[in-house]
Amino acid sequence: MCSSYDLFLLSNMQIRPQLTGGSKSELTGYIFGRMKSELNDVPAQTAAGSTLPLVDMIKDDEEAGTYNPFENRKLTHPTTDMETLVHLLKGSLGSGILAMPLAFVNAGLWFGLVATVAIGAICTYCIHILVRCSHILCRRAQLPSLGFADVAEVAFLAGPEQLKKYSRLARFIINLFLVIDLVGCCCIYIVFVATNLKQVVDHYTHSYWDVRIYILMLLAPLILINLIRKLKYLTPFSFIANVLIGAGVGITLYYIVTDLPALSERKAMAEVQHLPMFFGTVIFALEGIGVVMSLENNMKNPQNFIGCPGVLNTGMSVVVMLYATVGFLGYLKYGDETKGSITLNLPVEEVPAQMVKLMIAIAIFLTYSLQFYVPMEIIWKNIKGNFNEHQNAAEYTLRIGLVILTVIIAAALPNLGPFITLIGAVCLSTLGLMFPAVIELVTFYEKPGFGRFNWILWKNVFLILFGVVGFVTGTYVSIIEFSEHLEEV
Repeated sequence: MCSSYDLFLLSNMQIRPQLTGGSKSELTGYIFGRMKSELNDVPAQTAAGSTLPLVDMIKDDEEAGTYNPFENRKLTHPTTDMETLVHLLKGSLGSGILAMPLAFVNAGLWFGLVATVAIGAICTYCIHILVRCSHILCRRAQLPSLGFADVAEVAFLAGPEQLKKYSRLARFIINLFLVIDLVGCCCIYIVFVATNLKQVVDHYTHSYWDVRIYILMLLAPLILINLIRKLKYLTPFSFIANVLIGAGVGITLYYIVTDLPALSERKAMAEVQHLPMFFGTVIFALEGIGVVMSLENNMKNPQNFIGCPGVLNTGMSVVVMLYATVGFLGYLKYGDETKGSITLNLPVEEVPAQMVKLMIAIAIFLTYSLQFYVPMEIIWKNIKGNFNEHQNAAEYTLRIGLVILTVIIAAALPNLGPFITLIGAVCLSTLGLMFPAVIELVTFYEKPGFGRFNWILWKNVFLILFGVVGFVTGTYVSIIEFSEHLEEV
């Protein structure tokens, strides 16, 4: 799962061109003036970086090709290809890797391996679509860079006449799903922390409290840490969390590869009705589309991001390989007894295993505050204009309320497996599969068209249908799993 907290770059500049008349060109200039100053994941210097005047959309891509957005990006500290690759790995390798063995439980040993690689390839291709459309739209709008939501808005503004009125709606929907995704991830983090702590405490105290008690006990420290508003004060937590997760995963792999059973003892393919759980878990773990535009926008040589082999292909190949390996070996080791987080399968009576559970719990607790930063900024940026006075009090109230909401949701739905599937199915099948396909259809509708035999159209219809099937089936199965768990309680 993407962890976009430390890759999220916000603009604090407010550049709002004044309308002097009602002409179409002035209105278009105003729209793009606002867009440049309101980019959600582009640095301020990039948002204000274009040296060209705002103009109407250029429909002819040959004419638009004279504008090079890469040359007009004004970056104070651009990242090299290697630095971008490290950030991509850092943003894509998160707590989702601990859930991959559970995905293989719902797919089978060999089918899970093949399907993980296939879904990884599809997710990577959809990121290619998004970045390629961003480059085309930057030239048409003569903007140096665009964030994810901005790409959708500009695509609709540059698309067919009847779709222009939906441009702001497209932007809103992207941001809405990003907020739901990231708030959902915060809820999952709470459950991760609580379940790992519960195992260790139960071993020493034999208290066997309900996991919801541990979730509620996390409320006060979560509120305190999320009262920190400045990202620079949160970044040290990222380093600590990365070290702890790395060490924890390393020790976990040691346990996994010790005394592995024969391959024949595991199912090659699971029952078909379990496959939606597999899909939701894998796409939750793999999907890094929330960070890619921030990374590409901050590159010194952005043309190398989707090249061959390119930063994206290299990074996603490593991510898919690691996730597939952990999923394969974890399921081979623990079989149908595999839990929502593979750390929960480690022998609780052994000190190294206890250390892993505590390290993962601390790491994910710290990651919560960093992950929380992104949806908080998106929400606050859109509502702070309603508070002319007492903005600080309003922001702190919003922060506390949002933390309380995530704790309530986690306490209501403390079953890790279906929770991960639900977030993957609802948010990431839309953000990672459907939305890039829709954006490409709108971008290519008039120029350059859908290609011979309309292959671009049919390809994107397949991606949208694939996403819809994953969305519907994953959501349905997750709800069924939740209802069964509640009945048991």
